[in-house]
Parts: sequence; structure tokens; C-alpha cells
Amino acid sequence: MDLKPEMLGDALTRLRRAQGQLNAVITMIENGEDCTETLQQLAAVSRALDRAGFKIVATGLRHCNAARERGEEPPMSEAELEKLFLALA
Repeated sequence: MDLKPEMLGDALTRLRRAQGQLNAVITMIENGEDCTETLQQLAAVSRALDRAGFKIVATGLRHCNAARERGEEPPMSEAELEKLFLALA
């Protein structure tokens, strides 16, 4: 399935936010900041990436279901989408 920015606006927003958070974590490490705060920020980045991935899979599910409802062949099978979902878990 091709990823189109207009389909994935929310996921793209989450990824941009995570990118900023990751840059902040790198800066914290380079500046020798507190380990606890750095790891908390790193955990936030990880959660943001997970949520973006789940959002992409959910968008794919909706896209494929819409194709089925129109009587078209979906770009991905349910098994393929499940495999992608499980790769994130």
C-alpha cells in the first residue's frame, strides 16, 4: 500500500513531534544532563513512535475496508496488515 501524506496526517504530526523529542534527547546526552530525565524523554519518544505506527496500521485497515466495500481488491490482505501490527507490538 502506498503511503500518501493526506492519508496519514495525524501519524505524520506524531512523527514530527517525536523527531523533535529525539533531538532533545540527543542534546540532553551531549550536555551530560540527568540520566532519569533523559530516559523519561527517551521513553516518550518511543511511545510517540509506537502510536504513529499504530495510526499507520489503523489507516491501512480503514483504507482496505473501504476498498472491499466498493467491491475492489484491497492493496493489502488482512494477514499482511496483522503482520505489520504485530511487528509494532
